[in-house]
Amino acid sequence: MHVLLATAELSPLVKVGGLGDAVAGLRSALLAAGVEVTTVLPDYSGWKLGGERLVKLDVPAWAGPASARFGTLPDGTPLTLVKVPGIARSHPYLDEDGQGWTDNPARFMAFAAAVASVAEVTDPDLVHANDWHVGPTLGFLPESMPTVFTIHNLAYQGRTDGTWLEVIPRRPEAFEWWGDTNPLSGAIALADKVVTVSPNYAREILTSEFGAGLDGPLEARAPDLVGITNGIDTDVWDPATDPLLPTHFHAEDLHGRRELRSELLSRVGWRGADPVIGVVTRLTHQKGVDLAMATAPYLEGMGARLLVLGSGDRALADQVRSHVEQYPDRVHFWEGYDEASARLIFAGADLLAMPSRFEPCGLNQMQAMRYGSIPVATAVGGLVDTIVDADVDSVHGTGFLAKDVTVAGMVDAFHRSVRALRSPKRRATIMHNGMTTDWSWTVPAARYREIYEAAIS
Repeated sequence: MHVLLATAELSPLVKVGGLGDAVAGLRSALLAAGVEVTTVLPDYSGWKLGGERLVKLDVPAWAGPASARFGTLPDGTPLTLVKVPGIARSHPYLDEDGQGWTDNPARFMAFAAAVASVAEVTDPDLVHANDWHVGPTLGFLPESMPTVFTIHNLAYQGRTDGTWLEVIPRRPEAFEWWGDTNPLSGAIALADKVVTVSPNYAREILTSEFGAGLDGPLEARAPDLVGITNGIDTDVWDPATDPLLPTHFHAEDLHGRRELRSELLSRVGWRGADPVIGVVTRLTHQKGVDLAMATAPYLEGMGARLLVLGSGDRALADQVRSHVEQYPDRVHFWEGYDEASARLIFAGADLLAMPSRFEPCGLNQMQAMRYGSIPVATAVGGLVDTIVDADVDSVHGTGFLAKDVTVAGMVDAFHRSVRALRSPKRRATIMHNGMTTDWSWTVPAARYREIYEAAIS
């Protein structure tokens, strides 16, 4: 089987949110299972490829000139980088002020057309497009080409003005949305199979509360809509070998983790045994960092501390900083993001908070559990599929779920999790359950192969 896998992000080359990690993990698992994968990524930075071969692409005049560089990454895996006008940027989506590039619609519409041309050159058995950036590709492909479309986050739709409908050759009316062009609505309508990144999220997006306005089109495709929970690359996310950690450990020997907790406390300037609740997040409304901040007045009473790592919305960053000033002994902020700090939090914190208002799948909770942090999260999306509340199932519990997406819900979940930490035996059980669960891409990749085969047939 030959699959063309098209995406706007691919870790570790380019990673803004979970999309880059998810596509990279699936790609690795498919290659390991013997699937031929042509991975297509925008050529944002002119990365070097081994054995490079340049091919000019046949695209409409407005989308060109376009070309593709076929080659291999340093690890030997193949990659195709597509160049279209304006695609090369310092950040895939945002300018220096954190605003979307004004020409994003043109950049990604041209990329989508170029992906269809790559498919013509490579002749795959199936095209698998990911998120809105590649959604219009389905309107440039012939109807005979089997397609799978994965929604990683329904909130991001790439909606733009209706003039772009004129350039889409196949079923442009499917992309029309209240006079605008909606790459996501069109891809949902045209794909042979529609996948989203967890079973619970697949159910949620059929409702008006979580459907982001597209619950109707999704309901129309319900027989072909499937939820497959993401995995993580367990070779990359392994506390026993992680090169970004100064000390290593595993589920049967946590001595190194205790050293990393001390290292984390030292870097923050905290002392004592009070539990550390880590938050590793993009600062967006979706991720609910404001809900976590609102628990600050209760932290001293429950004997806990909050460490936030992240960047994004300036107003939310200001809100975190104001809580640091008000509660300096209880709240700390590492503004920005770097992978080593994130992994130190996963490996050194006692708990990991994910107060998301919605969460298609979430990767941090799986990464944190693999590294021994116990997740405390809202009961939405894939968080429900990946976290077993230890107060509901004392044998198989892996974390704690807030029943309500509110400050009160998070305070209650924090209280329950901190209480659980006071019992060494109970804490050890919850940690061991999370660390030994199979979070790999093996099972999800097998499910994707089933979906591919169904689409092809």
